[in-house]
Amino acid sequence: MSHQHTHQQGTLSGNRLLFSIILNIIITVSQIIGGIISGSLALISDAVHNLSDVISLIISYTANLLSRKKKQTLHQTFGFKRAEIIAAFINSATLIVIAVFLGIEAIKRFKNTQEIASDIVIWLAFIAILANGLSVLLLKRDANHNLNMRSAYLHLITDMLTSVAVLAGGLLMKYYAIFWIDALLTIIISLYLLYMSWEIFIDALKILMLFAPKHLEIDAIQKEILTLEEISNIHHVHIWQLNDHDIHFEAHIEFKNDIQLSEFDKICAKVEKILLDSFHINHSNLQPEFDRDDHKDFIIQD
Repeated sequence: MSHQHTHQQGTLSGNRLLFSIILNIIITVSQIIGGIISGSLALISDAVHNLSDVISLIISYTANLLSRKKKQTLHQTFGFKRAEIIAAFINSATLIVIAVFLGIEAIKRFKNTQEIASDIVIWLAFIAILANGLSVLLLKRDANHNLNMRSAYLHLITDMLTSVAVLAGGLLMKYYAIFWIDALLTIIISLYLLYMSWEIFIDALKILMLFAPKHLEIDAIQKEILTLEEISNIHHVHIWQLNDHDIHFEAHIEFKNDIQLSEFDKICAKVEKILLDSFHINHSNLQPEFDRDDHKDFIIQD
């Protein structure tokens, strides 16, 4: 039952992403044409920003499709479960690059301002705000529990904020001829973009590097398992995340007595219950040992 629910959620997420992609393509094309006609560098920059988001959303959409492929093969024993993490890493990395680019362009605009056809800027920015706002609402729920969807969601929020800056700049240029305000708002948005995307970038990188989840108390895991009286030692431990939801654990378990395999299975079930109930580790691989001459350190330096 839970499997079907997860698949349905993935399908809904994919449909929302596809709709957001179509909206962003329309926005991008409109802003490029409008920017050329009006002579607005801000509008063209916003279009470039939207274009990068179209690419990122396509990556997220593809990853969403791949992540729903449950079939593992001899050469793909994990299937495509890491696809969304790779997408989140790429998306957050491009966000950082975009933020730096926007900041540099904004500094240049402080030094070189020019009059533009502000009416076109205002209307296109307003349309972009509405379209991106709709996309943000569509993806908001999935962004709370999925790193890939959160990075796509963040892209759309920054798109909307950039369009707000362009709209504000258009209004101020139209009524007050304050041309430098657009550059100031762009710098603020680029700093916000750096701040928000950095955490996703680091989280995705840690998962790809097989780091243990930051919320786990590793010493507590050892202590909890050693409460089982049959176990004398736990060593050669590896803990990593496969994706947002799957945490893997492997270890060598040394027993006090030379037990039978059937007894090991019962103790193994107890260990798995501890890992799942106390630490939300949902996949474990345990190697039994008795009086084996090997390194007994909790973490082995390979």
